[in-house]
Parts: sequence; structure tokens; C-alpha cells
Amino acid sequence: MLPYGRQSIDEADIAAVAASLHSDWLTTGPLVDQFETAISEVAGGTAAVTVTSGTAALHVAYAAAGIKPGDEVVTTPLTFVATAAAAALMGAKVVFADIEESTGNLSLQAAEEAITERTKVIAAVDYAGLPVDGHAFKSLAHSHGALFLEDAAHAIGSSLNGEPVGLNADLTTFSFFPTKNMTTAEGGAVVTGSRELELRARRFKGQGLIREQELLRYPDEGPWHQEVHEFGLNYRLPDVLCALGLSQISRLGAFRARRQEIHNLYNAAFAGHDQLTLPGVVEGAEPAWHLYPLRVPADRRKEVFLKLRERGIGVQVNYIPAYWHPVFEDLGYKRGMCPNSEKYYSEELSLPVFAGLEDDQVHMVIENLLEIMGD
Repeated sequence: MLPYGRQSIDEADIAAVAASLHSDWLTTGPLVDQFETAISEVAGGTAAVTVTSGTAALHVAYAAAGIKPGDEVVTTPLTFVATAAAAALMGAKVVFADIEESTGNLSLQAAEEAITERTKVIAAVDYAGLPVDGHAFKSLAHSHGALFLEDAAHAIGSSLNGEPVGLNADLTTFSFFPTKNMTTAEGGAVVTGSRELELRARRFKGQGLIREQELLRYPDEGPWHQEVHEFGLNYRLPDVLCALGLSQISRLGAFRARRQEIHNLYNAAFAGHDQLTLPGVVEGAEPAWHLYPLRVPADRRKEVFLKLRERGIGVQVNYIPAYWHPVFEDLGYKRGMCPNSEKYYSEELSLPVFAGLEDDQVHMVIENLLEIMGD
């Protein structure tokens, strides 16, 4: 089965991991700092805090933002459930706002209409790797006393108007799952330009432990002493996975370029087809395409999905609207809340995109899809 996404591992990656395993540090060692520096460079110089997954990154980011019961988080339903679930686990009420019909990204206008006096965070997703307008969302959030969180699980290496994703939001989260633009097997990161938010993120992902002498409540206990002033969790990314991340991030530009080539091949093949809608784009964006979200007629989507799978092409659907999940349904969320998102979901089909995908495989996908659409 040709997957819709997969990791691209080479001998340099394997050697880097092996070297880490031979070192004195499997975790909390020097490769963590080095990987955080490399992420910071990709994100425009903002501080990076590594964590164990993209979901952990969201949890850490919401904790750093100070989310508590009674707060509201405005976000998109066209995302993996973790974007909303991590906020709900902090006690927030999740307020879903609709998307732009073309791009699948959160609509700025819909987000503005969803804001109340309880809104603490606006969380937008760079759907498929296409960046949202970070300046506009940050300005909107700040004008209402809130923070802007950019869920860039799809978008490390993407940029808009020459500015890298990670530069403009108050908090940006990345995912390094194997299907993403680069991988650490499991892993993620939070980046921020705020020293205060960075420290809060670091403490939360490190069990909340404080060791700084000047911050201790009982500073004379002894050199071993440490304290927890606010609860945290262990979300530390180990050195052995940071070794893989350091090797991968050195090829991020090549990964992005190859994903764009695949995207271009699909676009050229499907442009003008009366039953196919190409992924939307934004002027000035240079996406690191995590997905190729083609849209087909809703009444044919399941048929096309199944026929492609039968032919060994592992297409996927991204995503079930988050509030359709029973956990949100049981909280009173109803279908029909965000019609653009639901329509997009009903038509969306993710075609294979990954750096190791060969041109002949791309053409095989194209030929099979066009043949099925012509049935």
C-alpha cells in the first residue's frame, strides 16, 4: 500500500541516532539544546522548547498561556482533535469558528465573531502546511486581550511573505510525527518570542520543577533542593530523538522543495477537471505541504476513497470536524455549527505526499484517480 505520508530516513539519520546511543546522554543532554537551537533558527529566532509530541506541544502551549476553567479558546474544527482536546483538558470552553472555503484555514472574520470577554486564546491551524496570516490573527487576539496560538503541526519550514512560521504568533506548536515535514519519530516543539511564555512552557514540560536559587521558597534546604510551585508533566524529548531531529532538520529545505514538486505535478494533472477542486493557495506563501487536500464531489468521496485503496493507494481524509467526535457531542456540540468546515470535510481526499515519493508513483496516483473519476 502506497501511504499518504511517511518518514524519509537516510543513513545520516541512522548514524546520528547510533552516535547518540553510544554517548553518555540518552535524555536531558546536550543534543536537546542543539535541536532547540536548530528549531529556533528555522522559526526566525524565537525560543524553542522541545516536547514529546505535537499534542504535548499544544498542551504545553495552553498551559503557558495560563488557560484555566472558564476561559474560552477559539479554534477551527478542521483539524486533528488534539488542537481542541488539549484546550478542553485545561478546563477551557472550546469555541469553534468556521474556515475559509478555499484554503481550509480558520477564517479571520469567523474567529472575530466568536470572541467573547472570556476568550483567552485564538488557535489557528496552518492546514496542510499553508500558513495563516499570523500578523492579522495576533492583532485580532491582542485587541481583545487574548493570545494567538499557531498550530503549525503541518507547517515547519513554511513561510508567508518571507517570514517563517513561528516568528509571529505568541505561541507556535510543531509536530515531528513520521508523516510530518520532518520527524523525530514522536516529538514536537513550542516556540515563542516571549521569555515569560518560554519559561512557563519549560516548567510545565519539566514537571513544574524550579531549581533557581532566587525563586525557591525554601532556599537554604541544600544544593539538592527543588520545588514545584505549579503542577507540570514530563514532556521531555530525549537526546536520542533530538539526534534524529538534528539530522532531519538539516534536510528540511530539500523536503519542502520535493513536496512542492509533487504538489505541482498533481495541480498540473487535475487543473480544469470539472469534478476536482485543487487546494487553495495564498499570495506570498511558500508552504511546506504536509498534505495534498484534493476535493471531489461529496457524493463520490467514499467511492473514490475505497477504489483508490483497493488499488493500493493509501489516501486519507483530513479531518473529521473536531466537534463531530462523541466526546464533544456529549458536551452539547451539534453538527451544522460550521458549514464550511463540514462541506470541506465531506469532499476532502488527501493524496500521497512525502519527500521519498517518486515521480512514477505520483503519475500512478494521477492515472488511477482520473480513471476512477471517469467511471
